[in-house]
Amino acid sequence: SFQNEINEVPFFDIQLPYELALKIFQYLGKTELGRCAQVSKTWKVLAEDEVLWYRLCQQEGYLLDMSISDYSCWKLALKNCRARERTLKTNWKNRIGAVSQLQYEQGKILCDVHSCDGVVIAGYTSGEVRLWDTRTWDYTAPILEPIHDPGDAGPQPHVSFVKINSSLAVAAYEDGTISVWSLMFGREPIHRYQHNQRIQALALSPEGAAVATASGFEVKVESPNDRGFWQTTETYEIQKLVNFLNLVPDVTGSPVTVAAAEDIVYLLKAEDPGKILHSVYGQPVTCLDVSAHEAAFGVKTFGWLLNEPNQILLYNLETSQCLKKMGNSIGDFTCVNLQNSPPNMLVTGNKDRRVRVFDLRRSESVCSLYAHQLGVSAVQMDDWKIVSGGEEGLVCVWDQRMGTKLWEMHARHPVRHIWFNSHSLITANVPDEKTPRGASITDDDLTAHRRHRGIIYAYEFSADQLAAESVLPICRSSYDEVTGYNYNIGLAVPYDNI
Repeated sequence: SFQNEINEVPFFDIQLPYELALKIFQYLGKTELGRCAQVSKTWKVLAEDEVLWYRLCQQEGYLLDMSISDYSCWKLALKNCRARERTLKTNWKNRIGAVSQLQYEQGKILCDVHSCDGVVIAGYTSGEVRLWDTRTWDYTAPILEPIHDPGDAGPQPHVSFVKINSSLAVAAYEDGTISVWSLMFGREPIHRYQHNQRIQALALSPEGAAVATASGFEVKVESPNDRGFWQTTETYEIQKLVNFLNLVPDVTGSPVTVAAAEDIVYLLKAEDPGKILHSVYGQPVTCLDVSAHEAAFGVKTFGWLLNEPNQILLYNLETSQCLKKMGNSIGDFTCVNLQNSPPNMLVTGNKDRRVRVFDLRRSESVCSLYAHQLGVSAVQMDDWKIVSGGEEGLVCVWDQRMGTKLWEMHARHPVRHIWFNSHSLITANVPDEKTPRGASITDDDLTAHRRHRGIIYAYEFSADQLAAESVLPICRSSYDEVTGYNYNIGLAVPYDNI
């Protein structure tokens, strides 16, 4: 073709070899390449070289797992990716998409919910643990089997906590048992261990295979050895009862745990078992989140006594130094999200009904949103939006730059879990009351009234969700049916086959 015949490219009054000219063009952006393509036929071939557009595509974060030979036209691929992103953003802003409820009546009342990359795990008062994969839209969830001893005839203990990552699911029960399942190998647990007291906190490593639990004055870390057999890697003795527990992501070697016990924050490593990261007597920690190199937590101070308001502290985990003290609010900080936030950003929720975003390079908040009547219970942000949940059951989606609320949804119970990525959102309203009065608690009644149960919602804003298999059954009706639906709630459009 024409391109193969070009060896020298005219650059003003000199002729440059094609490879050298290409190297110069690598410093140009999309707009400049477009302008260069209009100069001459030779420059057009150069400006539309696949190498340049492949590189631009990678720089903008699209199709990172593709190699250059996977597409014949990378300029078009980039254009399609950007168009899809714009559509997704519009869908999020206008709440266009599909919403479904993940319900499981036999589980009685919802106890805890967690999710990873669209896979949701829920634990119930019936002692059952259930999984949904919202990426496939077929919501028939498998139940993860607990190991029953033949002698256990009575009711199962409630589930206290559940956690999930890309390969493991973990549940902790009221009686101090912990079960670990592999998402690859069926429904039987691959590991199980026991604390002799109630479990206060459960942590699962975001990618690796490590589980940490706190019970009484003890923190246990379990992980598989080189041959894949699970064992207790570390046991730490602590002076106070743990309220919050996190495993540090991306750690090579033995797992590192951050534990907040009343007014002390511990950094638990195998080589330094009792290391205290932060401790101020009488100033309890109210929330905690951990990224690969930092820990952020809210501290409740005696504002009226020392004229020092409640703050978020940021510590470096390598140097154990306090990097930042942020915020000064009268209310307690109730939730903080550092791990899922964009670089140098942090989002928090407070009892004073405000959601605050902090830039870690400055100390004051970048934006403050007034939202939830009874205080904020869950938050997450990305580069343009914030999703917050409150104790009163409201989920709000905000445009961060404008500081405005885009839309909200309400359910009866407090919002205890929020997770989203570019195209989907999962929220869970978990009741505080696990044995409600008026609901039958006898064993022969398998279900509790739905108002007591709690609920999990899955939203899908994806641009290509109109493929027939991903449209909700309610929207697959066609005009040839005698009765039609009229659910005008922004779901996927029915009658696409006409």
